[in-house]
Amino acid sequence: MAEIHVFLCGDVMTGRGIDQILPFPSDRRLHEPYVEDALDYVALAERRSGPLPRPFAFSYVWGDALGEWAARAPDVRLVNLETSVTTSDEAWPKGINYRMHPKNVPCLLAAQIDGCCLANNHVLDWGRAGLLETLDTLRGAGVATAGAGRDLDEAEAPAIFEVPGRGRVLVFSFSEPTSGSPRAWAAGAHEPGLAVLEDLGPQTARRVAARVSAWKRAGDVVITSIHWGGNWGYEVPREQATFARALIDEAGVDVVHGHSSHHPKGIEVHAGKPILYGCGDFLDDYEGIKGHESYRGDLTLMYFVRLDAPSGRLIELRMVPLRIHRFRLNHVAHADARWLAETLHHEGQRFGTEVVLDEDDTLLLRWTP
Repeated sequence: MAEIHVFLCGDVMTGRGIDQILPFPSDRRLHEPYVEDALDYVALAERRSGPLPRPFAFSYVWGDALGEWAARAPDVRLVNLETSVTTSDEAWPKGINYRMHPKNVPCLLAAQIDGCCLANNHVLDWGRAGLLETLDTLRGAGVATAGAGRDLDEAEAPAIFEVPGRGRVLVFSFSEPTSGSPRAWAAGAHEPGLAVLEDLGPQTARRVAARVSAWKRAGDVVITSIHWGGNWGYEVPREQATFARALIDEAGVDVVHGHSSHHPKGIEVHAGKPILYGCGDFLDDYEGIKGHESYRGDLTLMYFVRLDAPSGRLIELRMVPLRIHRFRLNHVAHADARWLAETLHHEGQRFGTEVVLDEDDTLLLRWTP
């Protein structure tokens, strides 16, 4: 059986505090209601976990994830990059603005990231000039992008990855306003911006289906990455579930890759295709910030998805639990892995899925075909 093996994760936020501990920190000034200096987020983490020597090597933040990638060798590594990569000072007046200095893009290269989904509520934080610099920087570094562009056609075009001898992986990226993405960020016929879903109704699903069919060839695996919903809570709105299933049934999508929640959410398998309703933050600078502790936002997951190459059907979904500590991804204690497995098992029951803890403390999805 020919397989395509894809790595997915939730939000990767290499801006703000994390940017400050990398070799080329951006201007520290912020425009937040209560925090004016990005180094304050570093100080919060140090208060919680002890001193952080600076600057770190570009590979530091990935920590134990590097060994997992090397051992599991996915064909494609895909992240939702929730930060602008720019020196622009054109802060969008939205209160919280993330950016990473373009000279820190080797941080992404250290993880061998193949593609970045950009349709989210932070990639335009530093204006359209910042978005254009983000696109130029990533593409100049050899990192593919989806979900943002110089015009609507480019924003809605997929990132395409060739897997030699097995086919192509097409990645479409969209943002939905419930995630906090301003509608004004939508790309236009001649204006840079994001691929924004007007809503999650049937007409929008048909529009996405038309976009997918314009690109998809027989044997292609299609991933649709969507930034939707709020940051906290396990509820999956009915309109999200209906929309995700419609993408599979009508648009020929093989994986729905949802994100925006700061913690992992339940998983569904519909018609043999996985729906990840919320992958949680993968890397952020929230260490030391109080509130929502019951969701264990410091725990994160690496999603390794094995798909049948001709049909796109799910063969295996294995998740590796990690913990963000000292701005680094670390292996977790057994108790933390068990907590994640039990939480996702509980949240998956409404969708007919089970999550079990394997002997190596990885999480394995089970479903009824």
